[in-house]
Amino acid sequence: MAVNVETLEKLERKITLTLPVNVIQSEVDTRLKRLARTVKMDGFRPGKVPMNVVAQRYGYSVHYEVMNDKVGEAFATAANEAKLRVAGQPRISEKEGAPEGELTFDAIFEVYPDVKIADLATAEVEKVSSEVTDAAIDRTIEILRKQRRTFAQRAHDAPAQDGDRATIDFEGKIDGEPFAGGKADDFQFLVGEGQMLKEFEDAVRGMKSGESKTFPLAFPEDYHGKDVAGKSADFMVTVKKIEAAHLPEVNEALAKSLGIAEGTVEGLRADIKKNLEREVKFRLLARNKNAVMDALVAKAELDLPNSSVQAEVDRMIEGARADLKQRGIKDADKAPIPDDVFRPQAERRVRLGLVVAELVRGNGLQARPEQIQAHIGELAASYEKPADVVRWYQSDNRRLAEVEAIVIENNVTEFVLSKAKVAEKAIDFDELMAQN
Repeated sequence: MAVNVETLEKLERKITLTLPVNVIQSEVDTRLKRLARTVKMDGFRPGKVPMNVVAQRYGYSVHYEVMNDKVGEAFATAANEAKLRVAGQPRISEKEGAPEGELTFDAIFEVYPDVKIADLATAEVEKVSSEVTDAAIDRTIEILRKQRRTFAQRAHDAPAQDGDRATIDFEGKIDGEPFAGGKADDFQFLVGEGQMLKEFEDAVRGMKSGESKTFPLAFPEDYHGKDVAGKSADFMVTVKKIEAAHLPEVNEALAKSLGIAEGTVEGLRADIKKNLEREVKFRLLARNKNAVMDALVAKAELDLPNSSVQAEVDRMIEGARADLKQRGIKDADKAPIPDDVFRPQAERRVRLGLVVAELVRGNGLQARPEQIQAHIGELAASYEKPADVVRWYQSDNRRLAEVEAIVIENNVTEFVLSKAKVAEKAIDFDELMAQN
């Protein structure tokens, strides 16, 4: 039977559903009889409760379940017959004045839009590249050396300098009054490494063990401690100990301590280069992917289903509340977060998802099994036991689905780059790594 689909707005449609009353009642009776076999009620043996008692107790809820199921089935059948791609859940309401023996319902819903993508040959995309330099390897080795540094106490009259570890007592006051977090004993920090505010480091630099000093400090307006942000304090600091840092030599011993099997400096540098190149590859892919997605959105024409946008907004709000809860915020699950905060981002996500899906469907860009396995292998390669990481991904369908989505996006990126006007640009390694 042909399904009459009424267009209400751009993507909004309406279908009228008809259900025979006797079909509904027959299913209700069947479910009540099934329930009567196991239901337990005071005064009756299990399975011996009279049907009229079961119907009186459970009839309403069973009828509600049956109505939901049958209306849902009728809607799914009608939408399938009309070849509609339904977005979100329909809003279903019963109509009055139905013929005797029938129930009628209006189902109002949205459909996914037709996506029109302009000629990708006219799209302009900037594709960046970068290389791992010897200087980048040197800096990484310095970081590794710092992570393994040891400290030895300096002479009593030696001044604190950058790189030293200072042990201090301090107390700060604002308008002569102590404040929360402004006092500590035996506090340690590394001079010159940005662990403390600049004025604090400047005051301690050059001090000797046993010395005390009072100095002013202005907290920045954006300081994380809101109670003191933008205020000025007077601090008194006493240096109790100064320790000089000792960094390990770049030699075979360092290489072996870092797990280099052959224990050579050349092997260490080669291993660092391989890891940095892997990181560079992923960062370049992410940046170029974003450029491609921006170009795709610009070249696509479509209407957005409000239901999909609202569902994405709801997901983002729940994600924000979960993040607040993880940070220890009280009643985070009830935090009032307006939809408007996430709506622009949600609209972009939905738009991009629909455009990518259209491109994948039309050009066979689905993720192939060997691509998924290769990507998992790349992700696992940086871990100490890659095989365990591979098994971790393969043991969970949700994780596999996440990898599949990434591979699909990579396929789309390569496809668009093969069609678009691509402007190649080499960027410095440091610039690439500085980006989030």
